[in-house]
Amino acid sequence: MNPADAVQALPVHEITLFGLFWQAHFVVKVVMLGLLGASVWCWAIIVDKTLLFRRTRAEMDAFEESFWSGRSLEELYRSFNDKAPTGLGAVFVAAMREWKRSFEGSGRSIHSLGQRIDKVLDVTIQREVERLESRLLFLASIGSAGPYIGLFGTVWGIMTAFTSIAASKNTSLAVVAPGIAEALFATAIGLFAAIPAVLAYNKLQASVAKAQGRLEGFADEFSAILSRQIDERLALAA
Repeated sequence: MNPADAVQALPVHEITLFGLFWQAHFVVKVVMLGLLGASVWCWAIIVDKTLLFRRTRAEMDAFEESFWSGRSLEELYRSFNDKAPTGLGAVFVAAMREWKRSFEGSGRSIHSLGQRIDKVLDVTIQREVERLESRLLFLASIGSAGPYIGLFGTVWGIMTAFTSIAASKNTSLAVVAPGIAEALFATAIGLFAAIPAVLAYNKLQASVAKAQGRLEGFADEFSAILSRQIDERLALAA
């Protein structure tokens, strides 16, 4: 048989994205589907966190405006205590609850109240940061492992392609190219999942750090306000 006729007799591979996926080895298909699923989940996290941080910034701005408007701490506490506050509101309510608990009943445990309030503030800030950081680790994991998972699919696909080439004893470009293209498609999907995950993780982590800075700054200011009131009450008691 003429070699040209033999090449024409080989099955024709469909060089499209769907064709590359459909003709790939089973293991490579599993890798591709896993990476595509991870990419969809990454984008869901990115959208959810973007909206969350936008809402958190708006709530912080509104709380600071209300806090520094001259309203009494008791009035502000009543307005936020009935809700499930987050961000600065959660820090404020946690400190006020410890403050009010120390003066409830006949025994006044004002001794070391400042230290207890500082601990409550630290714990509340840590909880708020953990809430903001939730699921960001998945973005970091996909950003670091995605290319290697795709590379695994590529290596497996190339091994399969070369095995088929050896079996057919035909090294023409028409035989080699489709198998290599199918294998490299797995790496492309890995990069497609990893690159947005890395960029989003860095951006969102910076937003977490900025929110944490605002929480800690407010906690220091509020702790100083309560500390002055504690000193005044101790002076009156003396």
